[in-house]
Amino acid sequence: MYVIVAGGGKVGFYLAQELLQANHEVLVIERDASRSAAVAEELGDNVMNGDSCEATTLDSAGIARADLVCAVTGDDEDNLVVCDIARQRGVPRTVARINNPRNELLFKKRGIETTISATTAVLAQIEQELPTTDMIPLLQLHSGLEIVEIKLPETSPIAGRSVREVLLPPESLISLVVDPGGVPRIPSGDTRLNPGDALVVVTRRECVNLLREAVIGSTHGLDT
Repeated sequence: MYVIVAGGGKVGFYLAQELLQANHEVLVIERDASRSAAVAEELGDNVMNGDSCEATTLDSAGIARADLVCAVTGDDEDNLVVCDIARQRGVPRTVARINNPRNELLFKKRGIETTISATTAVLAQIEQELPTTDMIPLLQLHSGLEIVEIKLPETSPIAGRSVREVLLPPESLISLVVDPGGVPRIPSGDTRLNPGDALVVVTRRECVNLLREAVIGSTHGLDT
């Protein structure tokens, strides 16, 4: 692939380094001249000094033939602009770094589905370590879907029901049930859901809160 990396900070540098080692064609665009020169000492001609928020810079970088544009600067607004230009130029895929998780919805509304937030990733890891957490985000998919793990409390409105009796939000699917002993099973319509079971569910990102209410209840866990 030909990958353009907007931002030559630590994230951009190590990302480009890994991509080059995987034999991809990579170009890093860095606005700061001194930083650009420092990265060029390590990556050679795979670095361009310029403002990746300017369409002329991206055109000069060959964005028309890019397979992927990664906007990983330390500024969310800049990353949004870069991805917008990339999409206008017909780049098939963009990836944006988000420094403030509150900005994620704005990126989604602009059609930038693949976003990466270090804050969100660390928070998700912390939530996995908390025994009182009933709902844990596991993975966000490029298609707008999210995979979450939900532990059924004693007060769950679906406890004791079979899978076919459970009404979930649209495009939501229980893909795995793990009993309290850690034994996983792929559910059928007749699978009975019991308190203490952990459900791995695929759902739309915008339906996560509805899913929580349907499975955990509106007054339990994170909704209190």
